[in-house]
Amino acid sequence: MKPENLNIIIADDHPLFRNALRQALATAFTNTQWFEADSADALQNLLDNSDIEYDVVLLDLQMPGSHGYSTLIHLRTHYQELPVVVISAHEDNTTISRAIHYGSSGFIPKSSSMETLATALEAVLFGDVWLPEGVELQEVSDDGTDQMASKLSDLTPQQYKVLQMFAEGLLNKQIAYDLGVSEATIKAHATAIFRKLGVRNRTQAVIALQQLEMEKVDI
Repeated sequence: MKPENLNIIIADDHPLFRNALRQALATAFTNTQWFEADSADALQNLLDNSDIEYDVVLLDLQMPGSHGYSTLIHLRTHYQELPVVVISAHEDNTTISRAIHYGSSGFIPKSSSMETLATALEAVLFGDVWLPEGVELQEVSDDGTDQMASKLSDLTPQQYKVLQMFAEGLLNKQIAYDLGVSEATIKAHATAIFRKLGVRNRTQAVIALQQLEMEKVDI
């Protein structure tokens, strides 16, 4: 029996892919409510501004604001009961291994058939970890990327959002306006971010975040 009455988030910046994915999975998962996010910020807004209990997030690692694995790490740290399945154009063992290492409940290549997508999602919803056939997980070395991932997980949701806005090049005044807080609050967040990441300024913080990025791959 397939799970029913689900609330599923599709987090991907390509509307055509989101639509195709939703239509394909809707056939397999009836009575499902679908939610869409085209950026890490939009995803956070869904999680922040809703009383809905989501069942799973289908996450693109290259969505705007994601900075590679950073959104995955953030979700697994602050929403531990919410399974996250990575759907990516990257299909190499290293990327898959890191995604699982950082807490993904599965990894589905974007080249997968719709039947495979449905099978993978069903497996995750029943508590399994789904991987593409033939994948051999690699041990993730304790390098700079892994160390930064650990530091990133210490940020609160608001601090993570501010760090993302630093990466977009926004000034403290702009960030304060967008978040509806005082500029002094943003400065306090910045101080906490620098301390947790072990850096001294915004530039170093953004460089640290970029350690988690990957080479762009077209879908």
